[in-house]
Amino acid sequence: MPRRNSPPKRKVEPDVKYNNVHISMFVNRMMTGGKKSTARRVIYDAFEIMEERAKRDPVELFEQALRNATPILEVKPRRVGGSTYQVPVEVEPARALSLAMRWLLQGSRSRGGRSMAEKLAAEFMDAAQGQGSAIKKKEDTHRMAEANRAFAHYRW
Repeated sequence: MPRRNSPPKRKVEPDVKYNNVHISMFVNRMMTGGKKSTARRVIYDAFEIMEERAKRDPVELFEQALRNATPILEVKPRRVGGSTYQVPVEVEPARALSLAMRWLLQGSRSRGGRSMAEKLAAEFMDAAQGQGSAIKKKEDTHRMAEANRAFAHYRW
């Protein structure tokens, strides 16, 4: 990664079925071994399960889960005079969305048993209600930032 200027952001095409960019981004993060069609099928199955159980629009639930799992603050290590401090910083919107997607995926993969579609649906529904491991991860990150608020003056 270059030090001076960052490369331009890639434009992500919206997904085929729901015409939503966030779903397309999530499919790309979920994909393993270049099997996009498999990842797409799993997420669409998860959406069908969510619609069955919650009787609500699955895209709306997915967006709510993303909003709830998106962090505002995080800590970054900053070396000052031989010691390293965990300095709380605000998260850029693109990174915040990326972290939320990563945590949702990580939480659904760590759930036991069943198919991946069912695990994803359960994690999305939990996150939309403010529960689940992705929300816990966000709260832990915020708690860490709050605990290190004394070092906020080292922000660069």
